Amino acid sequence: MGQYFQIHPENPQARLIKQAAQIVSSGGIVALPTDSAYALVCRLDDKAAVDKLRRIRGIDDKHHLTLLVRDLSEVAQYARVDNTQYRLLKATMPGPYTVILEATRELPRRLSHPSRKTIGLRVPENRITLALLEELGEPLIGTTLQLPGDDHMLSDPEEVRERLEKQIELIIDGGAGLLEATTIIDLTGPEPELVREGRGDPAAFGL
Repeated sequence: MGQYFQIHPENPQARLIKQAAQIVSSGGIVALPTDSAYALVCRLDDKAAVDKLRRIRGIDDKHHLTLLVRDLSEVAQYARVDNTQYRLLKATMPGPYTVILEATRELPRRLSHPSRKTIGLRVPENRITLALLEELGEPLIGTTLQLPGDDHMLSDPEEVRERLEKQIELIIDGGAGLLEATTIIDLTGPEPELVREGRGDPAAFGL
C-alpha cells in the first residue's frame, strides 16, 4: 500500500520532502504535481522502477519519457545544447514546456528514444517537484499521469490515491493539478518544431 503525503504547494515541508526522496532512492514510484498535470516519476538510473512505471502507464520503450531537472545547469549533462537552444531554454524554463534534444552519453541508452537518440527534458515550475529534485540531487524520469484506457489525465490527488495506491509507493497531494499537458517542442532540427500544444504558449519558441 502506497504512502500518501499532503505537502504544502507553496512551502513544502522539508521533513516530507526528505521522506519522499528516500522513497525514490529506494526504487519507489511517486505520483506528484507539476506545473501542468500530475506525473508519475522514479529514479533515472533504476531500470526496474522505469520498467514498472511504463507498465502502469501502459506504454512501451518507444514512448518518450521525460527527464525532470531542477535547473538549466543539469540540462547540459544529459542533452547537447547549443547557444541558440540555450537562449530559448533560458527564456522559457522553468515552465510548462518539454523540449526534445539530442541525448548525451550520460543518459542511459534505454531512456533515450531508440531510433533517434533524443530525450524530452523539462524544468517544472512547481515548488514541491523542485524541492524533491533539490533533495535528491539528481533528475527524475517521468511521464504524464494518464492511465491505460482513460481519455483524461489524472489531476485530483484523491482519485490518484483511489486508483494507484496499491501499485506505487507514494502519492504526493499538492492540491488539484491541471487537466493540461506540457507543450512539446522539438529542438533537434534547424528550427523549433511544435510536437504538441499544451499549457505553454508556443510563441515563446517563435511558433
